[in-house]
Amino acid sequence: MDVINQENGKNWMMYNGDSCEVLKGLPDNSIGYSIFSPPFSSLYTYSNSERDLGNCKSDDDFMAHFRFIAEQLFRVIQDGRLVSIHCMQIPAMKERDGYIGLKDFRGDIIRLFQSVGFIFHGEVTIWKDPLIEATRTKALGLMHKQLCKDSSRCRPGLPDYVVTMRKPGENQNLISHENGMVTYAGSDDVKKGVYSHEVWRKYASPVWFDIRQGNTLNKNGAREEKDERHICPLQLDVIERCLILWSNPGDIVLSPFAGIGSEGYQTVKMDRRFIGVELKESYYQCAVKNLTIIETSAIQGELF
Repeated sequence: MDVINQENGKNWMMYNGDSCEVLKGLPDNSIGYSIFSPPFSSLYTYSNSERDLGNCKSDDDFMAHFRFIAEQLFRVIQDGRLVSIHCMQIPAMKERDGYIGLKDFRGDIIRLFQSVGFIFHGEVTIWKDPLIEATRTKALGLMHKQLCKDSSRCRPGLPDYVVTMRKPGENQNLISHENGMVTYAGSDDVKKGVYSHEVWRKYASPVWFDIRQGNTLNKNGAREEKDERHICPLQLDVIERCLILWSNPGDIVLSPFAGIGSEGYQTVKMDRRFIGVELKESYYQCAVKNLTIIETSAIQGELF
């Protein structure tokens, strides 16, 4: 495996390296679930590395490289188990793409994973405030002045998606909730172990309106002034909800784009095991710190 650094705890392993290489060293059918947020093609710059998928010259190049990851995921995921990909549609820009509009990044991911053998299992839309997006991106289609000038150029805000793909075959280790769903990740008053049917309705909804956008790990320690352009950790609510639905305690959960360790942090917190791969060293170091903190907290909780 092409690994730069490697560290582990009792229930986690982090690799600092290229996922295309690291995943080749994992055994067949060894992973119970995978959840991750890949680079969004060339929308953001994460590092200066030529191995970074975010630095591909075109969307076609990105998908060609991403295919190696998809193929390895199909090999290592257990039969009947799932992979969840957090993504969004990508704005097309005049100076880069020759037109202003949207590119179907979400659909491209679905078609890519289908092409290597996965089944399209389902997807959920995560609501985001369009005013926050307009303030952050200055997108012309979200500007009030555009509404006044010519609303034919106005567009809706861009939600996030969690696209979930399933490997064919029978799941040999059932994910059972015999006592009903006993935890809830969200922002309203549904309590643990009280409203199991209401929790199911929340989780089964095709749109998750109640994800707390600010419920993320602290990203400041991962910033590098010389090449940092974008850090956007996946919300812990999303990860927790997906882990409840699609994994068991004790399962090995994989993130080939581990970033600052958000998926691993929630995985270890929820009594699963985690394998993460991250190319960028500052992200990797932050992930190791976050995983160490949550595992230490869990051990201390057991002691007291």
